[in-house]
Amino acid sequence: MRLDKFVLRSTQLSKPTVITCIESGEIRVNQDVITDVRYQVHENNYIEYQGKQLVPRPFRYLMFNKPVDTICSNVDGDYPSILHYLEIENKDELHIAGRLDADTTGLVLITDDGRWSFNIMRPEMQCEKTYRVTLAKALIQGTAERFTEGLLLQGESKPTLPAKLENIETESSHDAAHQVLLTISEGRYHQVKRMFFAVGNKVKQLHREKIGNLTVDIPTGAWRYLTIDEVKSLTY
Repeated sequence: MRLDKFVLRSTQLSKPTVITCIESGEIRVNQDVITDVRYQVHENNYIEYQGKQLVPRPFRYLMFNKPVDTICSNVDGDYPSILHYLEIENKDELHIAGRLDADTTGLVLITDDGRWSFNIMRPEMQCEKTYRVTLAKALIQGTAERFTEGLLLQGESKPTLPAKLENIETESSHDAAHQVLLTISEGRYHQVKRMFFAVGNKVKQLHREKIGNLTVDIPTGAWRYLTIDEVKSLTY
């Protein structure tokens, strides 16, 4: 972790104050004065400020059920940031692991542990994500097999990794009759929408139900902390 981020997580100082403290020589790492805010520190380093050892706050891991017309960003854009829904201190230390488009709903993971989120998003981890997809029209025969084999998306040179596509049996509305569950293990740009476009269909609604073995189990717009076992389940 960068020294400035470590000090931020260990104090109530503002970011500009932290930078000033470091650059003016007020922070020591293993008894040495360090003035580089980008200096990398580790768990076993002894870091002190004003003669006292700094101990970072515990990492936080949250599940959030994202509503439509919100964005997975720390700042507002065309739509409000999902962080407005969190009644929690030091929100500026959090980031989103696995973003969703403004018109997509469902499970989002939020944390201040960069190593944890990096491990989840690494392609080699192949962390599965399951989406409930409402389509413009019913699937044509053979679509599931094409998803299993991998699709070559427009503008890309490598096909998608094998994906699992399941029809959802329902007797409700017309739109629901065209609902499917899609499970993928990668996260390319607008991947789900582009996959269905590649087979001549269009996504009308998109909802992420699962990441790994975590299923969204809270109301829309609500959040909760993950349990220790849930945190470990995604990276071990």
